[in-house]
Amino acid sequence: MIQISNVSYQYDGAERKCLDDVSLTVQDGEFVLLCGMSGCGKTTLTKMVNGVLLNLHSGMFCGEVTVNGMNIAESSMSDICRKVGSVFQNPRTQFYTLDTTSEIAFGCENLGMPREEIAQRVSQTVERFGLEKLAGRDIFGMSGGEKQRIALASIDAMDPEIYVLDEPSANLDTHAVEELRKILKTLKAQGKTILIAEHRIYYLADLIDRAVYMKDGRIVREYSRQELIDMPDSERLETGLRNGDLRRFVPERCASAWGDQRIVMSNVTFAYRKERILDIRSLRVQNGGVVAIVGENGAGKSTFVSVLAGLRRGAKGMFLLNSQPVSRKKRLRQSFMILQEVNHQLFTNSVQSEITLGCKDYSEDDLRDIMAKMHLTDFAEMHPATLSGGQKQRVVLCSAFFCGKKILFFDEPTSGLDYYHMMKTVQILNNLKQQGYFIFLITHDYELLLSVCDRVLILEHGRITDDYELTAATMPRPHRFLFPFAAEYGNQDGSEAC
Repeated sequence: MIQISNVSYQYDGAERKCLDDVSLTVQDGEFVLLCGMSGCGKTTLTKMVNGVLLNLHSGMFCGEVTVNGMNIAESSMSDICRKVGSVFQNPRTQFYTLDTTSEIAFGCENLGMPREEIAQRVSQTVERFGLEKLAGRDIFGMSGGEKQRIALASIDAMDPEIYVLDEPSANLDTHAVEELRKILKTLKAQGKTILIAEHRIYYLADLIDRAVYMKDGRIVREYSRQELIDMPDSERLETGLRNGDLRRFVPERCASAWGDQRIVMSNVTFAYRKERILDIRSLRVQNGGVVAIVGENGAGKSTFVSVLAGLRRGAKGMFLLNSQPVSRKKRLRQSFMILQEVNHQLFTNSVQSEITLGCKDYSEDDLRDIMAKMHLTDFAEMHPATLSGGQKQRVVLCSAFFCGKKILFFDEPTSGLDYYHMMKTVQILNNLKQQGYFIFLITHDYELLLSVCDRVLILEHGRITDDYELTAATMPRPHRFLFPFAAEYGNQDGSEAC
């Protein structure tokens, strides 16, 4: 059992508490979702339970946290790890070896288990999670979903009683999310206690026992799974909670403002180590709309946008902008790309300077306006590295919107965002397309795609296999591609999947 009693915590140098008199009890075998807007204290609470906060951070702590009778504040990380397994948003941060089998065995080795027992545990975990095809692989050559499965397997091999997960689906495509869900379902069936902080709710709808909603470092209320599914949109905007049943999601859409400017790609190819990974025969894109780039991990989506943006040398073929040839350097000067891993493009020591980094001239009023829209005003002078994942995402989004370049590329811009800030992003994207920007959006976010995208390009093996405008008549097409497992989620009412 996890027992959190009157816990408050304030990081050194922070102006306010990130946890404020929090009390929570999680029973043995219970599956509990921590939810709320980014920055509400979810991640800090998970770090409190797994010992990371009290052992590896410095700050002011009061209260008591016990896990199966063990006082976390008085216990070493090695003792805590025997009972609590942790899986982070980015699995790369918890890898210690170079191949998958060694990684699964690493935790057991670190606990000093006999070699025969380690081999048996690794074998059982590989079989239980269906990882035979991933055994012995180079970790850094795998997709995000495969890395997340290995991270979970490495914890499972140690057989902890409690699993603590922090937004494990944030960077995963739909198929990887389904694999994650299957693993969590297996752990639940084994009677494991699971505490998970997450924005995506739909894949957990049939697994959670209850949801704990946090705001400003406090636990405000609890929801049952059915309450999450039945929640009206007005309450979702207020709470920031995503949809529990994506089949019910029908957003209000802003019409495209297709303009008369054109980007044309013809016979564009790109090869890596003599292997062709991009082959675009012909593509014409107008300004004034949001073009979604959809496909599984490894389909060539990131390569496509980086070649078009001029970030990759060596691409062959013809690029035209408004009927004029445009070189790689010219495309680069007119483009701005937001990466999926936002930490790679944070360079300054304050939020305000980060947003204005690429701007020669700008209006202070415009700066204050966009920071207010994205709820960043209170963080203007803070170092970006001190923010939560969702807050960092919003900083980079603001810098893209503020730079004034006309060709914008977004790689999973809402991966760490709650529903409220996702809809704020939708509003800003709608405003940009009304102003005539070219906007390309790589996404696996079904809610974002239906809310703002006007055209969908499906990529498979570096080729465009489908291309259509998104309308009421064509919505089932991205539904089937982005959400092929609808029948398994949210069927408490007995309805059929789309």
